[in-house]
Amino acid sequence: MQPQYQMGYDRAITVFSPDGRLYQVEYAREAVKRGTTAVGIKCSEGVVLIVDKRVTSRLLEPASIEKIFKIDSHIGVASSGLVGDARSLVDRARVESQINRVSYNEPINVEILAKKLCDHMQTYTQFGGARPYGTALLIAGVSDGEARLFETDPSGTLLEYKATGIGTGRPAVMKVFEDEYREDADFAAAIGLGIKALHAATEGKLDVGAIEIGLVSIETREFRKLGKDEVKAYVDQFEE
Repeated sequence: MQPQYQMGYDRAITVFSPDGRLYQVEYAREAVKRGTTAVGIKCSEGVVLIVDKRVTSRLLEPASIEKIFKIDSHIGVASSGLVGDARSLVDRARVESQINRVSYNEPINVEILAKKLCDHMQTYTQFGGARPYGTALLIAGVSDGEARLFETDPSGTLLEYKATGIGTGRPAVMKVFEDEYREDADFAAAIGLGIKALHAATEGKLDVGAIEIGLVSIETREFRKLGKDEVKAYVDQFEE
């Protein structure tokens, strides 16, 4: 049972506990840790996002589970944690992208969009009567001819990575990336590495129908999600 003083700080997210912690933010991070595993990898051709959608029932239509979203023509995100919270942030990101196009007649910079989302997430760690977002995002895109990959967390922290993972399998994913990541890899090699990381995170229980892959190319500056046949081809290649 929690000490009485800790329960008080649980209920007031605008107040620090005596040891300098915001319990509600830590609980939101736990929600992310329980979410499905998502990975992002920068490579010589662009950025790859791969998600294990974790289909829990054979009666469920895998296509109805969406964990990778297109924000703008050159930006995509992958989420882990509470899907409803992620959709809310995705909608906000899409609006911010369109506002930028209308105001400046140019696509929004990936880093600027990531900072805007994190500023919004951070405000929910300051005010009473609201809870932090229980989701983390991997934001992938191309700006100024350069591939960018950012990770957000419920506190509003923003970090840029060459390769990273979020969700329940993050420790296993990061171990694979630390050992095998190469900056000069092409899309095929990056996708292969991402599938290997997810395979390690799921302890070998990887379902082809539960994998979603998105990529954004430096050359075309376009984000797209791969079709079922393309995903299956990459998984079959990995299994061989």
